[in-house]
Amino acid sequence: MKSYLILSFSLSVLLISCSDKKELIVDPSDPAIEYSGRINRSSEESVGLNWPGSSIRINFEGASIAVLLQDESGDNYYNVILDNDSISILRPTKVKQYHQLASGLSKGKHTVELFKRAEWDRGKTSFYGFKINSGAKLLSKSAPKNRKIEFYGNSITAGFAIEDFSGKDSPDSTYTNNYLSYAAITARHYDAKYKCICRSGIGITVSWVPQIMPEIYDRLNPLDPNSKWDLSADEPDIVVVNLFQNDTWLVNLPEHEEFKKRFGDNPPTEEEIINAYQQFITNLRNNYPKANIICTLGSMDAAKQGSKWMEYIKLAVANLNDKKIQTHFMPYLKSEGHPTIEDQEIMAKNLIEFIDKFYNKENNILLENLEQFSKN
Repeated sequence: MKSYLILSFSLSVLLISCSDKKELIVDPSDPAIEYSGRINRSSEESVGLNWPGSSIRINFEGASIAVLLQDESGDNYYNVILDNDSISILRPTKVKQYHQLASGLSKGKHTVELFKRAEWDRGKTSFYGFKINSGAKLLSKSAPKNRKIEFYGNSITAGFAIEDFSGKDSPDSTYTNNYLSYAAITARHYDAKYKCICRSGIGITVSWVPQIMPEIYDRLNPLDPNSKWDLSADEPDIVVVNLFQNDTWLVNLPEHEEFKKRFGDNPPTEEEIINAYQQFITNLRNNYPKANIICTLGSMDAAKQGSKWMEYIKLAVANLNDKKIQTHFMPYLKSEGHPTIEDQEIMAKNLIEFIDKFYNKENNILLENLEQFSKN
């Protein structure tokens, strides 16, 4: 009898020990995972992340958590945000493998978010799931966000070279961080669901790269013309368009290959430029019939005083005669290169003030949803 009790006690200790060390594998399809951005779900075993600002978030209990990833280029970077506070940087490899995100965690609820800070030119990252160890327990995801905001932009919106403190605007993806862009800051301010459709060098009529925004704005995979995102399935409350900066330079470079491809020998007329912008905004309106659209420019030299490009935008918006499409130009900040962290914070503050102050009853042009957007 005595030996039986000892055996029973030993077995109990063993069971407790095993419970403490249990491992939990969380598949990408698990409803407890919260995705944000344009997420590619075409594969049964993984989801793909192309666009900057795309994120994966999970709530859990456990002492450690790892993520299973495979990257196309090995040159993508992610912010790992633990418990909405501490941030580290992860660079997935071309090899499918687990990456430790956190360890030695205290008991209780924890949250981990992977936020894609790099641009889509660095290729797709495939996410295959999480592995949680030691007292692992999967918790339900956070309550859905009530607000939705979507940005269309270029390197300014992408947060290009924002962490290159040398001021040399290095194209190395190490220094790009969409999380610190005015777009992401604005979305976090409103606790809004965030999508960021942007690419360094892109324009509306011409780009430094082969694509222009009207060609790719509705794509899931930016490089695949047949890969379409269902815009109607998730209409945002606010759409912010910050484009034309690259057009301002390239229309004056007739020897550039992209100029020749788009315009031939002659630069576009002012009417053609206005029409191109107007058509792009019309495309957004056709897909988002209820959204409030803010057409902006800044903070580089396209937004300096006397810029004709701001006038082009004003004329295009006036032609549309849509009270839910407004213009707002951010200040020209005169940085030598791309916007710094401080510049991006100024831009975010400026945009937030516009959203908070412009769209209210005193202006007598209250736009549906937007007053509620700023007050919720």
